[in-house]
Amino acid sequence: MLDSNSGVTWRWRRSGATVLLLACGACADLLTEAPRAADVFDAPIDGLSAAELAAFARGDAEFARRFSPATGLGPIFNDASCAACHSGDGRGRLENALQRIGSPDNDMLRAIGGPQIQTRAIPGAFAEQLPPGAPVSLRLPPPVFGMGLIEAIADATILARADSADSDGDGISGRPNYVVPAAYLTDAGTSSGDPRRIGRFGRKAQVSGLIEQTVEAYHQDIGITSDFIVTENLNPLSSVNGAAVDLTPDPEVPASTVHAVVHYLRALAPPAPGADNASRSEGRALFTQIGCAACHVPSLPTGPSPIAALSNRQAELYSDLLLHDMGDALADNRPDGAADGREWRTTPLWGLRIMRQFLNGQAFLLHDGRARTVEEAITFHGGEGAASRAAFTSLTPTQRAALLDFVESR
Repeated sequence: MLDSNSGVTWRWRRSGATVLLLACGACADLLTEAPRAADVFDAPIDGLSAAELAAFARGDAEFARRFSPATGLGPIFNDASCAACHSGDGRGRLENALQRIGSPDNDMLRAIGGPQIQTRAIPGAFAEQLPPGAPVSLRLPPPVFGMGLIEAIADATILARADSADSDGDGISGRPNYVVPAAYLTDAGTSSGDPRRIGRFGRKAQVSGLIEQTVEAYHQDIGITSDFIVTENLNPLSSVNGAAVDLTPDPEVPASTVHAVVHYLRALAPPAPGADNASRSEGRALFTQIGCAACHVPSLPTGPSPIAALSNRQAELYSDLLLHDMGDALADNRPDGAADGREWRTTPLWGLRIMRQFLNGQAFLLHDGRARTVEEAITFHGGEGAASRAAFTSLTPTQRAALLDFVESR
């Protein structure tokens, strides 16, 4: 799509394919019509300036860039590009789930290459393998749209919903995950001098900002060094030196590339929810009535952002970004920051409406993709979600259908 303000030609990727929009009146009937921006995961948010749109295009290209051994891939890695793990910038498939070692034992993690297992290697190197019996936590790649809105939500807004002691007695005791940013992020910390930040990204809110999220993904998922992390990620159980097989000089991408991808992630728009109707209106009321909205908060306001279009607006994410004990069925027994082995960050629900379009008609829900329907995901809720699960199962079939229709229209 040619943006009339910037002259930038846009191409949206759909399930690995590229939709090209051509100015060809004679062949208009032969071309596939482009999807609406509200119906894709990789469209820019409204209100970007011409310069921001141009930067978005550059970040999009870097996000889609496939690395090879000649351009720095590896020596050990999980996939060859950012886009490979995030279907159309949405949630991943089971085949690209990451293996996180489900153990709080730091000596064990260091010995076998944790916390993440890199299951592939370039020629001459050796991929990591889990020792027999080692605990593992599968983590499905999450959607990347809307991350700029999440980053722009003020700490105070998140903390206002925290209730770690359940002082109101509603059975919900959400709390923030306080994490210490990576050493390469050298700001002075909070106004109190506390180096910790409120985590908001990752399945357990174990990352506080998009720069760290991007740098670590390059390093851990693709094996790409940057100006932020200049040393290769190596398999500690292999005698092969990574430098012997990865001949690309480090760092393999400059800080400008990282910042381009960060800008792209910040500027990605969440898809619009579906149109309201009588069933969804009933489902919305039931969603609140049975307590789902206590954690899946419909919207949170943003504060200031480096991108003006993200500032001071409502992010309709359906999450409080807090940690909640989800019970034994969903426990992975792996801590992340302050999160324990039973806690997970409330997963945002936005984007469910078009999720299956980018997953070959399937759905992979919860942190490990085990649930294939929203109803199945609800039935796995325990701990703080047990009361809502019980209330859901007690609804009439018509009421359950209305609630599910509402959730799947987000």
